[in-house]
Amino acid sequence: MPELPDVEGFRQVLESCAKGRVVRHVEVRDAGVLRGVGVRGLRDALEGRRFGTPERHGKWLLARTGGPTLVLHFGMTGRLVCGRPDDAVEAHDRVLFTLSGNRQLRFRDQRKLQGLWLAHDDSDLDRLLRRQGPDAMAVDRAEFEAVLSSRRGHLKTALTDQSVLAGLGNLLADEILWRARLRPDHRARELTQDDCRRLYSEMRRTLRSAVNAGCVPPRDSWLTGHRDDPDPRCPRCGSGLRRSRMAGRGTVWCPRCQPDG
Repeated sequence: MPELPDVEGFRQVLESCAKGRVVRHVEVRDAGVLRGVGVRGLRDALEGRRFGTPERHGKWLLARTGGPTLVLHFGMTGRLVCGRPDDAVEAHDRVLFTLSGNRQLRFRDQRKLQGLWLAHDDSDLDRLLRRQGPDAMAVDRAEFEAVLSSRRGHLKTALTDQSVLAGLGNLLADEILWRARLRPDHRARELTQDDCRRLYSEMRRTLRSAVNAGCVPPRDSWLTGHRDDPDPRCPRCGSGLRRSRMAGRGTVWCPRCQPDG
């Protein structure tokens, strides 16, 4: 599933492809990806508008036009593709935005678990994002500590709860906790000040590296690079990695590097 680094990559695609360009035509090839807006409503709202600088909040992408804002969520298989209007259309190209300058932006999604919304004004946008916590890349340490200290559940569950912190998914949460040497089933509100400081620093460091890579990279020095091995071993200490499930999510951790207590 796309996480914050992937969506930041989509934001960069949107900016390089569409910023400053006028929407000449909107072609909806599959209305099943539209949420709360119809085909005609989307066309009427966006055709003739000019895309501005896009923004990202957690896993949500905001394509502003100076009027309505196109809001995208990529679910498990969504992505943005930049091309030209005469490029061959692929089976999973759901919505095509033909732009000035012979560009075309495509929302491509195989499983259609999320999709596209339209916010007519800032109040619409606020309602759409009202359940999102602070963005994981933008949150400062004081707010980070405050939102975690208010949670009764496990640390992994808190980190992946988008209403607590927006942008972290399964891979990032496991990677950050492994780097911070904290067990995923540690109680969030029982973190010490040193734990919080270390967790915040490792989150920032991990996100910077992942954003630069455009994904959560499966590097040999990362936990992510070994979680799917037949006999997964910790890249730091060589111990066998453990697998468990938390809140329905597959969780990988090292019993030696992330000891109980």
